[in-house]
Amino acid sequence: MRPGPPLFPPLPPPRPDDLAGSTLPEPWAGWVVHRPGWLPASESEALQARLAAEVPWTVHRIRMFGRWVDSPRLSCWMGDAGARYRYSGALFEPEPWHPAVAALLPRLEAASGVRFNSVLLNRYRHGGDSMGWHSDDEPELGPEPVIASLSLGAGRRFLLRLCSDPAQKREWGLAHGDLLLMRGDCQQAAQHALPRMAGVKGERINLTFRWVRPQPSPAPTGPAPARPPRAQPRSAG
Repeated sequence: MRPGPPLFPPLPPPRPDDLAGSTLPEPWAGWVVHRPGWLPASESEALQARLAAEVPWTVHRIRMFGRWVDSPRLSCWMGDAGARYRYSGALFEPEPWHPAVAALLPRLEAASGVRFNSVLLNRYRHGGDSMGWHSDDEPELGPEPVIASLSLGAGRRFLLRLCSDPAQKREWGLAHGDLLLMRGDCQQAAQHALPRMAGVKGERINLTFRWVRPQPSPAPTGPAPARPPRAQPRSAG
């Protein structure tokens, strides 16, 4: 594990190139930074191929509307030891860093202005895989998390809406190699979604980097280990 930063890394000030040419009104301009083609195409293609072949993909079970269901995508939670993450009623232990993701991490941190100790990888196999409206507002992320989202593969729509007025929405088209940052109180004040797109046949892999407060190991739930027999006192005499 790398030496940790403060409990929750501070929100970086906007960079001039984040705001140059932006036509987004507030609050969207303060929440979202979109950098198209941040990762060059050749690197994006090589990274997508390695991750598709080498990551231990699973179907996460999540709790929705009071019952457990399969998440409509493949996923892998990855990061530093102790970077456990609880969402949708389930606790996820991190897989060790994949070498290709670990090599990319310093560049992601430099682009985002904060440190990350974990990443959720999601694999959308086709346009039928999706994710509904939600916020990444779990307590271990802190009150104003910075989340860096890297897209690989097929382009998909990314939607954001206000919690206070769901009719107020914004949309971004995320393409191969795009980087999107969410920051400030975005996770408290808004929800995001990746809707189904029937015409999309190709795969998309999305990596969302974040800093989670390290969690202690869960207490064992099995029977207590047997104690060694106590020594019997010797008889006097």
